[in-house]
Amino acid sequence: MSFLQIRGLTAGYGKSVVLRGIDIEVDEGQSLAVVGKNGAGKSTLLNSFFGGTSIKGGSIVLGGTAIEKLPAYVAPKFGATISPQGRLILPHLTVQENLLLGAASGRPGQWTLARVYELFPILLERRHKLGTALSGGQQQMLAVGRALMGNPRVILLDEPSEGLSPLLVDGLADIFNKIRDAGTGVLMVEQHLSLVRRVTQRFVVMSKGEIIDRGLTVDIDTPKHQAALAF
Repeated sequence: MSFLQIRGLTAGYGKSVVLRGIDIEVDEGQSLAVVGKNGAGKSTLLNSFFGGTSIKGGSIVLGGTAIEKLPAYVAPKFGATISPQGRLILPHLTVQENLLLGAASGRPGQWTLARVYELFPILLERRHKLGTALSGGQQQMLAVGRALMGNPRVILLDEPSEGLSPLLVDGLADIFNKIRDAGTGVLMVEQHLSLVRRVTQRFVVMSKGEIIDRGLTVDIDTPKHQAALAF
């Protein structure tokens, strides 16, 4: 059984339904991309882990524990953390303080401050600077590092390439592969197909709140899957 299981998830905001019948699985050391056009419901899916939506039906299970009806802060305690869209770096905290905030759940594991600095040497170099003083690419590294400090069994990445140059995206691909190779699962919402091809093993395509296609990433360029991506 996979560590992360989403079954029949129907969710939205208030009375509005955005997601309908979503089924997804990700295990430790696996990687899955959620792709689709803007407004497809991809970020809403990730928000549902942290109390950001109204759950109408279905379940979100982490390591055998259903969390969809639990308070927003429990997902990190059960092994799922997020690098959010827009990074959301706290402006009055240093790089190191932002990272330490990610460890608030107290989960033990391999992702220590030293390990995160090993993965992102630039953060070690700039650890005493304010997090918002970093460049866009460095802030993305900080957001990912902060999520890793929670020692997740699956890390959620919401549009990690947003606003970054192709060169920086290439660097992120290497980092995400290292994270997966270290045994942490990766669930990535992303529109940059080059990054999807390099990082993930499987993908699902969302459109209007539903999954309309899924497959192996090595096959994403076949006519069938390209037709779904264009829908």
